[in-house]
Amino acid sequence: MRRNRFESNSLGIIPRLANMLPLLVGVFILFLFLRGVQSVSDTTAAKQQESLETALNRSIAQCYAVEGMYPPSLRYIREHYGLTYDESKFVIDYRCEGSNLMPEVMVLPIN
Repeated sequence: MRRNRFESNSLGIIPRLANMLPLLVGVFILFLFLRGVQSVSDTTAAKQQESLETALNRSIAQCYAVEGMYPPSLRYIREHYGLTYDESKFVIDYRCEGSNLMPEVMVLPIN
């Protein structure tokens, strides 16, 4: 069979894209899945931080109600009121100015 020298053996752009379409769709679906997992992870970390802040504030209020003074340190709250948290995920900045003043508390996530 004789070939026409003006015909090309290579595929055109549309057939190439059609062949790559399943791969592109798969990569896109994988990207969406990973974004969803990251979103769930971020939401979970925010909920954990919120829960820790609530537990800490309740322990401080309970100490003041029971003992008539605010806890002098974070260690005091942990020992006497059973506060526990994952120290590898959060840092608590606890500043107490006096036994009759509400302490300043900040919960910071560790990234």
